[in-house]
Amino acid sequence: MRLLLDFLSSRDVPWRRATQQDLDDFRDWRCDAPQNPERISGTKWDREAAAFTKLFRWGKVSPLPVDVSRREDRAADSVSSRVSWLTPRTWGLWSDIGLRGHSRAGMPAPGWESRTEMRNTSFVQLLLSSALRRQEGGSLLTFELPTRRLRHGRYCHGRIAGAVTRSKNSRVFYASVDAVGQVEAYIQSERALAVQRAQAAGRYERLEEMRLITRVTGGPRTKVEWVDRNGVLGGRELSRLGWVERQSLFLEGPDGPEPAYLWLSEQGLPMAPERWSGVFRAANLRCEEVLLTAGERAFTRDFRLAEVRGKSPYATPHSTRHSAALYLLVLLNELFESRYGLSKAERRDFALLFGDPWWLVKTILGHADVETTKRHYLAPVAHLQLESILAMAETDSGQDQQVGDMDGIFARLARETAGIQDIDALLGTAAS
Repeated sequence: MRLLLDFLSSRDVPWRRATQQDLDDFRDWRCDAPQNPERISGTKWDREAAAFTKLFRWGKVSPLPVDVSRREDRAADSVSSRVSWLTPRTWGLWSDIGLRGHSRAGMPAPGWESRTEMRNTSFVQLLLSSALRRQEGGSLLTFELPTRRLRHGRYCHGRIAGAVTRSKNSRVFYASVDAVGQVEAYIQSERALAVQRAQAAGRYERLEEMRLITRVTGGPRTKVEWVDRNGVLGGRELSRLGWVERQSLFLEGPDGPEPAYLWLSEQGLPMAPERWSGVFRAANLRCEEVLLTAGERAFTRDFRLAEVRGKSPYATPHSTRHSAALYLLVLLNELFESRYGLSKAERRDFALLFGDPWWLVKTILGHADVETTKRHYLAPVAHLQLESILAMAETDSGQDQQVGDMDGIFARLARETAGIQDIDALLGTAAS
C-alpha cells in the first residue's frame, strides 16, 4: 500500500480520487515496465490487488479503481504457490502416522496417547469428502452436520452458512456417508466425554457470554432464536452467524447446557478454526520423526533437498480442499470415460445439460469463475490427456462397467505430474 500511495503522491493524486487508469499505470510499472529492475510476478500482483481493493472499499471510493473480483484486474499468469495435493492413499498414511501415532510398519507406537484422535481424523475426513475450507468446516454447528442422503445413499448434503465462507454466499455442500458417520461417532464418544468434563468442572457457567438456543426455524431462511444469561431474547439468520458468534451458542443437553459448536477442545470449549493449523503442523512433525532420519530432520523443511522433502507427507488444512478437487476431477473424468461410456457427441450433450467436470468441480468448491478452479487448483494437471490416461480397456459390459482402480490412476498421475504426493514415491512400491 505504501508503494501505491507513493506512486499516487508523485502524480499529485489523492488516493481517494485514484482512477482505474492510475491503477493500470501502477500495475504496468510493477509487472511489465522494462525500466523497472524489480518487476513482480502475477501471483504477487493478485495479492497486492486484493489489498488495494480492501483499501478503496474501506475508503468508500466509487467506482473502485481496482477490484480483484474483476477478471481484467487479475494477472493471467498468476498461479497459487500454496497448492498441495495428496493422493487418497497418502492421506491415509499421513493420518495413520500423524494423527493416530502409527509406526512406519503400520502398528501403534509404544506410549502414543492422543485424547483428540477421533476429533482430528473426523475433521480431516470431512474436509477431504466435502472440499470445505478450514473455516467453513471448522465452524459447523452440530445441527448443520448433513443428514439428508442423496438418492443412492452414498453422499449426504447440507448447507454451509454464507457468513463463514470467503464469498459470503451460502451454498450446498456434499459429504460422504462414511465421513459423516465418523463425525457422528466423534459426537457420541470423544466429544460427549469432553462436554461431561466441562460441565463437571463448571467451565460453561464461567463463560462471559452464553446464548441458549430455544428454537431453530425451518424453511429456506433458517433462523436461530436464543435467550442469553440475562433472559434477553435474540435471534439471527443462521447464514449470517459468523464463527465467533457461533462459539457462544449452546443447546440444552441431558445434563445441562452444552455447546452447539461441533468441534471442541479437550476442555470441552469451542475450537477456533485457526487452531486446526496447529493440529496439522503437529501431524507433519510426527510424520517427519517417523519417516526421516535425525540428519534429515536437522534442517527445516524449507532448506531440505527435494528428495528429502519427498520422503515425508506434508499437509495443511487447505491441502484437503486441493486434494478433494483433484479427486473429484479424476473421478468425474473416469465416470464419463468408462462407466457411462459416452461418445464425444454424448459428452457434449451431457455437458450442455449438467456441465463438464471442470464446471461441476467449480460448483462444489463454491468458485464464482471456473477459470479460478483451473488456474489456482488444478492447472498442473490440465495439460494431461486425462481421456487417454483414464481410458480403460474396452469391454462388452457397456453400462455395467465399474469405475477402475483409482489408486492406480492416482499413482500414474503422481509419476507424470509434479507436486502430487503419493505413497509409492514416499515409501517405495513395497509399501503399496
